[in-house]
Amino acid sequence: MTQPKVRLAGSSHIPGMSDDNETYPYTLAVLPCEKPAGHFQWAIRKHGKLIERSDGPHPSERSARERGQAALERQFRDDR
Repeated sequence: MTQPKVRLAGSSHIPGMSDDNETYPYTLAVLPCEKPAGHFQWAIRKHGKLIERSDGPHPSERSARERGQAALERQFRDDR
């Protein structure tokens, strides 16, 4: 079974390196769905722990990324 490609918005924090990610400690991942094929979902993690994900599939990677980015911005704003 092949693993789906994961696209992250931002970067993971690596100890000892500078962190240029403005949304640290949050990361956004946009992933293709197995069902329905051709759709995408998003997930937000804080320090690697899942804290929010899309409720359903999105018809395009772009729409999933836009919805995920909006949710990421809400998480980041509410955490401040």
